[in-house]
This record gives sequence, C-alpha cells and structure tokens, in this order.
Amino acid sequence: RAAPTVQAADGALTGEVTSVADGMAADVLLVPASGALYAVDAADARRTAVTSLDMTRRLADIAFSGAPARRVAEGDDAVRAALRTGAAMLASEQLGLAERCLDDTVAYVKTRYQFGRPVGSYQGLKHRLADLWTSITQARAVARHAASCVAAGDDDTPIAVAVAQAHCSAVALKAAEECVQMHGGIGFTWEHPAHLFLKRAKADSIALGTPDHHRAALADMVGLPPA
Repeated sequence: RAAPTVQAADGALTGEVTSVADGMAADVLLVPASGALYAVDAADARRTAVTSLDMTRRLADIAFSGAPARRVAEGDDAVRAALRTGAAMLASEQLGLAERCLDDTVAYVKTRYQFGRPVGSYQGLKHRLADLWTSITQARAVARHAASCVAAGDDDTPIAVAVAQAHCSAVALKAAEECVQMHGGIGFTWEHPAHLFLKRAKADSIALGTPDHHRAALADMVGLPPA
C-alpha cells in the first residue's frame, strides 16, 4: 500500500504505515517512500498487531525509526507496478474464495433436506447457484488474463487488472453472501466457516481499491467520460 508518511534519507526510513496485511509474519517489508521502493528487514521495524475484520489475515501497524533500507526500484511507476501486481494476485485469490463458497454451498444443499427432499432440488436455489457459477466462470477468465498480462509485461496489464478487480471483488462478495444465506441457520453461527469467507471477501474488496475505484480507473484508461 502507499506510504506517504514514510520518508527515506541516507539509506534509512522513518515514519509509519498502518494495517499492513501479513505484516506480523513478513521477513522483509517492501516500502514506498520518497518516490522509490525500499526493502527493509522486518526485524528493523516496530510491528504492532491490530484487530481486523478479516480473521484469516493478520494486520499490523509498522513504524520505522531510522531503519536501514535497500533501494530496489526508483520512481512512482515502480510503486504503481507493485500495487498492480498485487491487485492481479488478489483477483486470483478472490476467484479461489468464490469457488470455495460455491463448492461448499452446492455440497450442503444436496444433503440438507426440507419437506422430504434436498433443498438444492428447489428451483429458486438452483437458479441462484447457476447465476453464481456463471459469474465465477467470468471471474476465472478475467483473473487468468490479468495474471498472464502481468507475467508477460503486456502493455494491456493496467486494463486487464482493473477489469479483474472490478469483477472478481464483486463475485467473491456475492459468493460469500450466498454461502451464508443458503446454509440457513448454520451459516450464521460462529462455528461454521461461512462468516470467515464473508469477512475475507469484504476485506479483499477494499484492500487494493474498491470495484468502483477500478471501474473509474478503467473508464479513464479507455477514455470514457465520468459517470
């Protein structure tokens, strides 16, 4: 994430960033500062665990006080490229989350009986699951395309990543919501993992730009007027 409050001087970083994903587990921190990207050994920073909506991914506030840093890239383009690569990877994570939610939900509605038949045999649920499957199929296509563009250094990478994030964020959140709903009463309990899927999907949807942010970026890149 961008860290405008961190400054670099004489090979050292000073400042603070908040809510860094997996910041407690990282061995090396990649930090944007003073128009460049720096690598910092995590042991040279002060890390404080913070409470997060997403219980499956720990966050940390990280403070630097003259921490030794190695410059690994120069310029704002390097920062944008790093964030763009992260957004492409996040789209694939969101795809996997949506697939897990769909698989678990389909398995459940096949075994949960109501009025003498599986609840999955009712047309209302069938149609919702079919719609979700279609959306996930589309998400798979855009996520893989974004990953391919990043790997190849394609000129269309910014567009591909914006499309992937705009779509995959919404699909993951919808899949998690349907997972909770179609599991019925058990889906609302603390013991069932459905709430973890929903919280992860919600956190992912804002981690590297909301769907609206990526749609606006896409419109700007292709020359569409603002809404």
